[in-house]
Amino acid sequence: MITPLIIRSQPINLPAIGPRFQLLIYCKPAKILTEYCDHFMKTVFIIISSILTIAATLPYIVDILKRKTKPRIVSWFTWSLLTAISAAASFSDRQWAAGILSLSASVECMAVVILGLRYGNREFALFDIACQVGALIGLLLWFIFNSPAIAVIAGILIDLIGSLPTLKHAWEKPAEETWITFMLSGLGAVFTVFAATTTRITALANPLYLVVINFAFTGVLLARHKVSRVI
Repeated sequence: MITPLIIRSQPINLPAIGPRFQLLIYCKPAKILTEYCDHFMKTVFIIISSILTIAATLPYIVDILKRKTKPRIVSWFTWSLLTAISAAASFSDRQWAAGILSLSASVECMAVVILGLRYGNREFALFDIACQVGALIGLLLWFIFNSPAIAVIAGILIDLIGSLPTLKHAWEKPAEETWITFMLSGLGAVFTVFAATTTRITALANPLYLVVINFAFTGVLLARHKVSRVI
């Protein structure tokens, strides 16, 4: 007895499994398996990214409590605000990986801000005010043009400008910053890039920027620590 097996709408004959058993398959097993594995791996990358980004805060917090690290509160608050805007923009465009990374980064930065209010550097200059205004302008541009991509790009540019005081602080006083925090944040962003499902600005721009800026901080701090030890 022969049982019909249909794959991709093309009937072929295989030996029967048994009497009264008929197997009818109308699918693409290889494609389904590939899509499942791809979805699974991207989910794993998102989880790893979130864990690394949140964990990056722990060494920084420990160093703050030990009075070893003195974060510039204004810079960290600016980063928290801008990453929150980037998270909202990415989520609105259904770019979940980038949104989760930005949200995790925002939580991380706000935790540093809260501790920094007591132990950090609370200097507030005209330049810092300009960065805060710039963040609000980026949010305004998003609503005016109804484009999450514009909000993300504006956020990145303002974030880069807002990072300059902390980068200067890292160069001048490397002992007051924690390099491993920036390294872990950069690695988290790398996994977010791997988890991206599209090349749209809202999916890749902020993760790629975070890779570059965090590894830049890491490189500067490690280099300056090395020079300090030599001197």
